[in-house]
Amino acid sequence: MSSLTLDLGRFVADLSLRQIPSEGCNIARTGIADCFGVLVAGTRDREVALIDRELGSTFGAALASLIPSGARRSIETAALINGVAAHVLDYDDVGLDGHPSAVLVPAILTQGEVSGASGAEMLTAYIAGYEVWAELLAREPTPLHRKGWHPTTVLGTIAAAAACAKLCGLDATGASTAMAIAASMGSGLVANFGTMTKSFQVGRAAQSGVIAARLAKAGLTASLDALEHPAGLLAALSPEGKAELDRAFIAGQKEWHIVRHGLNIKRYPICYATHRSIDAVLDLIERYDLSPQRVERIHVSTGKTQSLMLRNSRPQTGLEAKFSMQFAMAAALVARRVGLSELTDGFVLRPEVQAIFPRVSITTTAAATESSAFALADAVEITTSGGETLKSGAVEFAKGSHQRPLSRDELWFKFTDCLGPQFADAKKSRAFEKLMIFDRLNGAGDLVLQNH
Repeated sequence: MSSLTLDLGRFVADLSLRQIPSEGCNIARTGIADCFGVLVAGTRDREVALIDRELGSTFGAALASLIPSGARRSIETAALINGVAAHVLDYDDVGLDGHPSAVLVPAILTQGEVSGASGAEMLTAYIAGYEVWAELLAREPTPLHRKGWHPTTVLGTIAAAAACAKLCGLDATGASTAMAIAASMGSGLVANFGTMTKSFQVGRAAQSGVIAARLAKAGLTASLDALEHPAGLLAALSPEGKAELDRAFIAGQKEWHIVRHGLNIKRYPICYATHRSIDAVLDLIERYDLSPQRVERIHVSTGKTQSLMLRNSRPQTGLEAKFSMQFAMAAALVARRVGLSELTDGFVLRPEVQAIFPRVSITTTAAATESSAFALADAVEITTSGGETLKSGAVEFAKGSHQRPLSRDELWFKFTDCLGPQFADAKKSRAFEKLMIFDRLNGAGDLVLQNH
């Protein structure tokens, strides 16, 4: 039997920024910057206000800031609310079969503020959490989505606990304990995709990571084999009972998962399972100047696991539309874009949008890439009203993916769009520049964006 929980605890406790490849640091900075912008945009969603109203607490041993207002909440509440805001628009980055930054960024900013951590320490904690998440995922050969688990919430909770343990200065045993505590706290279901609960469970993952590290520091005990035990987390999550429990983890011989897998930055505020197909259909629409009236049918070839996530074939709300391939195709055809303004109830209910849903058909394949639960490629085929067949060809990587990254200008465009007109351009520019040199910041307080 391996000692995975303890070995990961040692890795987290011993990790320093100088050990991390510069490419890994660059990827992490990009993820943090992108997530911060998306988080600010998410705070305008009514769900964030709802959760703050019902669960918000200004009492506790330590208080932390809500982003961007700087309003004070208990550390656990701040992590929860910032986490919900980071994910509520489904515009946050993707990787490791989930959304790494939506869990890790709220956790490290909240814990980092209370711990007085520097930007360098928070960047190190982010990468520690990412690597823990990646190591756990690498031990499961079957996509967790297929058993109904949301990887962001069941593995992200452990990652957040590891990151917060690092910021709390816990030793190897303490970091292991924090992850073991978190192993009993993570939960989240694919069945709740397309509802407010999806972003709530992501916020809970960030919150649980903060709580687990805090309790470990206070002396709460947990089993130091909670991850790899036959009755532990990996075995319990495994769809087919094939998780690798015994493989040794040797920190000095590990690959850097953040360099290999990176982060995929979203160009569209909709489930990432649609993005390659959106790229494909937008290319056809532009190339052939297609209008809805000219399109008789749209056929999408995608992956089985992707289709499982895209559960809404006839969405009636903006939230439901985020998990609908039919909507993704309709929005692209009607608006020639899929942006924040299209993911609204009003746009979804437009008659010309609803009319396209029945024209979209989907076929799936179970074949998946080595690094994700997605199909090897997506493709779109359009049949015009004149009987012409237009084919996109296979789209292997979405724009904004690790393999096709956004330029700094493209990242800035998304960031400024997310912050919106209520922030002056100079303030947006200062915030962006700080995020791009995140490891040189004095602390999380440098990023508060109070708009006075």
